[in-house]
Amino acid sequence: MHVNIPNALTMLRIFMIPVLVVVFYLPFEKHLLVAAGIFAIAAITDWFDGYLARRLDQMTSFGAFLDPVADKLMVAVALVLLVERHDTILFTLAACVIIGREIVVSALREWMAELGQRTSVAVSYVGKVKTAFQMVAIVGLLAIDPVKDESWMLALCYLMLYSAAVLTLWSMVIYLRAARDVMREQ
Repeated sequence: MHVNIPNALTMLRIFMIPVLVVVFYLPFEKHLLVAAGIFAIAAITDWFDGYLARRLDQMTSFGAFLDPVADKLMVAVALVLLVERHDTILFTLAACVIIGREIVVSALREWMAELGQRTSVAVSYVGKVKTAFQMVAIVGLLAIDPVKDESWMLALCYLMLYSAAVLTLWSMVIYLRAARDVMREQ
């Protein structure tokens, strides 16, 4: 396997996951800001690796497989970490909705790809907006300790995450509708 720059950035995101977990729990003064920074770098490389793959014409089937896996792993791990800190039913439900949708849509895309219909479940605009809300919310929530800081920033991050959860459900409905005809045939 030839590793190009976009695939190297994707693999870097996967290697950053255990670093995020360790930093999140390390007992030093700015550990939450560093954890947020790690997640922000991962989110930026997510956008950047796709851009470079298209721009440098370095799109590979390995990258097409690994990129969404890296994204989903990073988001799921970050949400699991945050559920511990923001231990409310609403927060936990939002995290479960986001993680559950990722599993459903990934399975749907895989199934549709096996049937040669992958393009019918391509990423939608709603999915992109959801991702932006989710990434910004997670960065903010990682940076803010809810026990020590109940600022408007924390409230804004909650609002963005809950909005991302609603958009998550909406985008899942869009994907399921796009696949509905194929599902009926099967």
